Amino acid sequence: MLSSPLVLTLPPSIQLSDDQFFELCQINHDLRLERNLKTGEIWIMTPAGGETGNRNFSLIVQLGSWVKQDKTGIGFDSSTGFRIRGATKDPMSPDAAWVRLERWNALTPEQQQKFPPICPDFVVELRSPSDTLKSLQKKMEEWVRLGIQLGWLIDRSGRQVYIYRQDGSQDCLQNPETLSGEMVLPGFVLDMSEIW
Repeated sequence: MLSSPLVLTLPPSIQLSDDQFFELCQINHDLRLERNLKTGEIWIMTPAGGETGNRNFSLIVQLGSWVKQDKTGIGFDSSTGFRIRGATKDPMSPDAAWVRLERWNALTPEQQQKFPPICPDFVVELRSPSDTLKSLQKKMEEWVRLGIQLGWLIDRSGRQVYIYRQDGSQDCLQNPETLSGEMVLPGFVLDMSEIW
């Protein structure tokens, strides 16, 4: 089993600006870094194991195929960090995300190049062996608070999918064969046989 994130605590006298943190992430591009804005801690996230990475790849391929055909938005993989006002972590990084094209095009080229200051319309979190279900549920609740329209938390070990919506409604599906993108991603259906 993979370990929990390594936590680097900075003294209060060291305050990294947004640009400095972005530069730190670029210099250490092999690491996935997140910053807790309340405590000033920097979390060094462990990479995914082979099985989780493979399932996440299958998820990205399916979402990417739909994005390419639909053309109403753009997709992102787990290496993308979103800088969202009001978030407790900076940046927030889902395993997969999608943003409506008109919202993405409203950003400046510099904003698109760095950590985009936008909350995705759709996010997916795929639970890995090092994740606790409770921590990911809290993360999904934060995504809803920050403005996602639809979110999926896929728990492979329990063969459950937790669905989160902007209106606060939630569902828990037991071993579904497919997932629907509902009105947010019309026509997108995720084949869960490639994820389980």
